[in-house]
Amino acid sequence: MKYIDEYRDTEQVRSLVRAIRKVVTKPWHIMEICGGQTHAIARYRLEEMLPEKVRLLHGPGCPVCVTPVGIIDRALGLAKRPDVILASFGDMMRVPGSREDLLRVKAHGADVRMLYSPLDAVDLAVRYPDKQIVFFAIGFETTAPVHMMALKEAIRRKLDNFSLLTSLFMVPPAIEAILTDAGSRVDGFLTAGHVCAITGNEAYHHLAARYKTPMVVTGFEPADLLYGIYRCLLQLEAGIYKVENAYKRAVPEEGNPAARALMAEMLESCDQEWRGIGIIPQSGMRLQEAFARYDAARRFPLSADEQSLCDSAPSVGRERCIAGDIMRGIKQTKDCPFFGTRCTPEHPVGAPMVSSEGVCAAYYKYK
Repeated sequence: MKYIDEYRDTEQVRSLVRAIRKVVTKPWHIMEICGGQTHAIARYRLEEMLPEKVRLLHGPGCPVCVTPVGIIDRALGLAKRPDVILASFGDMMRVPGSREDLLRVKAHGADVRMLYSPLDAVDLAVRYPDKQIVFFAIGFETTAPVHMMALKEAIRRKLDNFSLLTSLFMVPPAIEAILTDAGSRVDGFLTAGHVCAITGNEAYHHLAARYKTPMVVTGFEPADLLYGIYRCLLQLEAGIYKVENAYKRAVPEEGNPAARALMAEMLESCDQEWRGIGIIPQSGMRLQEAFARYDAARRFPLSADEQSLCDSAPSVGRERCIAGDIMRGIKQTKDCPFFGTRCTPEHPVGAPMVSSEGVCAAYYKYK
């Protein structure tokens, strides 16, 4: 197949569903690890096509959803400074911090800009030399190189009024945290094709072998996802545990060497809190010491009151929102007492109902 519509072809989908039904003899739980895949699964109602023995779980594949409350509160504090223009992707605007969100502080007069690209924030730094431009840089390995490209451009232009507030995550440590969770039900993973297109598949080979869990690199169209599920089930039924690339049209084994080199040059790994999940060792990325002057968290230290708020923020809202359990594969959206009632896209309780990639938003929109 060569074109996108071929990966949505009804007969192709039916053929893959028939193949899945033929191979399954035992109950299995498969987790996709990408919000885009989750939305495709909900949109095309793929779960309803699968045999009852095959259950899909929805992992922490949305960077907006897992950005911790403390970092959001830090962004809110920066936005309120009169000398700062805080720029962000639009899907961060309504993610709740401990008390408010970026849209609310914008309505109260803060200069918050919604941008499509971090390079637009570099242009803001040129246009407003008397302001500090802070870009809220969130994402997984897919978007981290784009943020670093923007920072490189700011450095090239000698823009001292540009900095990044980073909330960057790595997928393999999150997979390992799920696999070592005592409550985990995951038998196999569909890994995110766009992440692997950057990083390559090397880290996943170690995980598949160590935890005896098949991992299939998968795309985002219905046929992609069903084929990924089929390949994962073939391994599970045969007792095989390896990384398999079912998305070769986009993912080379080594990933993108230029993007990897850029991240290695400018970023270093660090312990990172994932909202609703907790701290996962060495699962985050932060600017290296050589670029500390462009790190908004270091450039604008918190006051004592702000630090106290950020320190207490991780526990805020956990009793109300079960998003962490959903993203760890322990619960489903149907298990949440607030889903679709108190928690809606218009009035979200948790971040996965806000983001365009969030599992709760997907199930609310399509199901």
